[in-house]
Amino acid sequence: MLDEHTVRNLLWLLVLLPFLSGSAWLLAGRRVNGWAGGFSAILTLAGLTGSVWLAIQTGSEPLTVRTEWLTIPGRSVPITFRVDALTLLMLVIVHFIALLVQVYSLSYLHDAPDRYRYFGYLGLFIGSMLGIVVAGNLIVLYAFWELVGLSSYLLIGFWFRKPAAAAAAKKAFLMNRIGDAGFLLGIFLLLFQSGTTDLAELPDLFVTDGRLATLTGLCLFCGCIGKSAQFPLTTWLPDAMEGPTPASALIHAATMVAAGIFLLARIHFLLTPDALLFITLIGTVTMLMAAYAALYQTDIKKVLAYSTVSQLGLMVVGMGTGNPTGALFHLTTHAFFKAGLFLAAGSVIHGIHTQDMRRMGGLRKAMPLTFVGWAVCAAALAGLPLFSGFLSKETILTGAFNWAGQAGGLAYAVPVLAVLSSGLTACYMARQGKLVFFGTNRNPEVAAHESGFLLTGPVLLLAVLSVGFVFALNPFSAAHSWFFEVFPTAGAHEEYGWIAVLSITVAAAGSWLGWQMPVLTRSTTASRLSEHNWYLDAFYTRLIVYPFVRLSRLLYRFDQRVIDQFIDWIGMGSVVLAHMVSWVDRAIVDGLVNGASWLAHRLGNLTRSVQNGRVQSYIASAVIGLLVILWFLI
Repeated sequence: MLDEHTVRNLLWLLVLLPFLSGSAWLLAGRRVNGWAGGFSAILTLAGLTGSVWLAIQTGSEPLTVRTEWLTIPGRSVPITFRVDALTLLMLVIVHFIALLVQVYSLSYLHDAPDRYRYFGYLGLFIGSMLGIVVAGNLIVLYAFWELVGLSSYLLIGFWFRKPAAAAAAKKAFLMNRIGDAGFLLGIFLLLFQSGTTDLAELPDLFVTDGRLATLTGLCLFCGCIGKSAQFPLTTWLPDAMEGPTPASALIHAATMVAAGIFLLARIHFLLTPDALLFITLIGTVTMLMAAYAALYQTDIKKVLAYSTVSQLGLMVVGMGTGNPTGALFHLTTHAFFKAGLFLAAGSVIHGIHTQDMRRMGGLRKAMPLTFVGWAVCAAALAGLPLFSGFLSKETILTGAFNWAGQAGGLAYAVPVLAVLSSGLTACYMARQGKLVFFGTNRNPEVAAHESGFLLTGPVLLLAVLSVGFVFALNPFSAAHSWFFEVFPTAGAHEEYGWIAVLSITVAAAGSWLGWQMPVLTRSTTASRLSEHNWYLDAFYTRLIVYPFVRLSRLLYRFDQRVIDQFIDWIGMGSVVLAHMVSWVDRAIVDGLVNGASWLAHRLGNLTRSVQNGRVQSYIASAVIGLLVILWFLI
């Protein structure tokens, strides 16, 4: 068991190392283009080694370490780090996925002239995400939360000269700010009620009772809505596919979007039953809407983006139905197979130079390694037996049905819709496989080729980690998975065979339907609803963007015609008043002074004429003066 001092130093090292390396690449510029990526991968490998060693040495006992940051009279503000099973799991996952992404990026961005910026932004992102993972209080977590938003904005807009990439980066940044504002308000409410945001102290101080407690939980959940792209803030994530594909694999599959689920796991004990019900409804709506939106997409990355939103909705459902362990289990399996799918998509794009699935086809022969990696990860995503996704989805479905059994009535709609969403997942993944890897090549002018080992190696490794045997010796049952030994929870081992049969049946039916879908679908209301993501962007544009634009134009005209005119009149009046004051100063004030001076001058001259040095004049003046005095006296 490590002592607190060693743990503190190691955590600071794990967090600061990516920040320092990322800042170094950005400051050095293009001089480090050739070796920034390789050195970043070496540092991430060192971080992964340190995380594994920390996990081995500390065990599962929670440990909180504090570093005094700021001391003011009567109060100290510490930076608190928390080490527990969830921290250690996320440390390993973030480092592992980041390492594979950096290795993958060495080849994928080999010809990019600004590779130093990419690896610099990647370092800032990794450090920010690690800060979220190790944070021991919500204020520290929020600081790193905002840094994740900033670094993801930079990565999404890496190709900022493309208008679509710049717009996607701004959209992601602004929509995340909406959720983050609610998150910050929740932190303030929590601080008001408990006097602390320390995760180790809150269980004893926060009272989960009353409307204010529910409001606090919902405000904290707003952070999850933003980062994990839950309804209604879902539309930024598909647009974020304008960023480099390896960044999509890291940010939008395993880390940033998972931060919302991580947050829910951290604050789950704070959530009231009413808050959990609301969270369940949001997760259900998100899960179903995003799954349907993925059905008719033609961009290979957007299918995976909507799939990510749907799977995050499923995890939120797990959290809301009182099954945080199941949600974390699916978060873990999803990190591997979804990152593998994104990297496989990047390999396909690299090999055929297009993202439009309608211009692909028959690639399983030209790109056999990529196909094998994609197929395994897709099977895990679809929830097919023998793969990791089957185990984690079964855990969430079991928890959802147990929750519905206790709640009764309409509550059964939640697990039923989750099963339906699972079928839609199998459907759109089967359609993607058919369009990309089967049939004939619909883009014959481009000779497709297999990618190099730096691209295919990470995909195959992630595919191996998506096999069910990695998580349980019995790939048909999650009951004896090592995950539930790390995260023991009541009811975690409950299983119902009929749920597994139902899940397999629905997944098989969805796969068959997806395979039957034509390459070119006829434009219908159903297809357009999917292609345009339920017209949410159009709805927001009409409901929010257009009114704000019209309001801004109205205020602009008001500013020009009223406020500016008023200011101009004030300016003109000030000028006229200044001229009047100037005239008064010259004619009256200066006139009085000048007149007094002239009078004094004349009197002085008159008086001086009397003082002429002649005795006769003095006698005459004395006589005249005497006569004047006598005249006044008589």
